[in-house]
Amino acid sequence: MPVLAKPTKVKFCGITRVEDAVLATSLGVDAIGLVFVAGSPRAVDPARAAEICRALPPLVGTVGLFMDAPAEYVRSVCSQVPLNWLQFHGSETPEYCRAFERPWIKALPMASPGDVQYHDWSDAPALLLDAHAAGGMGGSGETFDWENAVLPANAWILAGGLTPDNIGRALELLAPAAVDVSSGIESAPGIKDATLMRRFMQQIQEKIHNG
Repeated sequence: MPVLAKPTKVKFCGITRVEDAVLATSLGVDAIGLVFVAGSPRAVDPARAAEICRALPPLVGTVGLFMDAPAEYVRSVCSQVPLNWLQFHGSETPEYCRAFERPWIKALPMASPGDVQYHDWSDAPALLLDAHAAGGMGGSGETFDWENAVLPANAWILAGGLTPDNIGRALELLAPAAVDVSSGIESAPGIKDATLMRRFMQQIQEKIHNG
């Protein structure tokens, strides 16, 4: 069985409200995710995203999520919002992802194993193993097959269908260095639930401390 990394890094994604970001950081979250994908129920515009970032304490990471966006749009968002990482969920190429001169994460569709080619992304600073199928962007609340998953050699983040009820099992099976949760801590798309946020972090701490 994998050995659990301590501590497990946590990202709360799809943040749309200042109060959710503030609570997340008070609970010990390492990073928040801001969605810049038109049509997503969790999308924020650059002005709202910048407002959320201004409310964060020092050393909390900010991740901007994009999907097949024109490079000019990504650069425009980066000029307005202090993003530490970029996360790409579409058919972007490695060359595209590298073009913005900041750390990046490539989401891979674990529900479509035939479309996951780890060797194509050997220079990615991090991979996000998500439960969406090819062409999707995640946030569906579904998990992928954890027990039979083939994991990449480079750094990776577990996503897809995580909740307070299954995060302990996910850590036990896969021992990810980092996890990313969105719908599993919401009362509605884009609206985080304080109770679920607290329970999620409590489950992680209990698993780390108790093994």
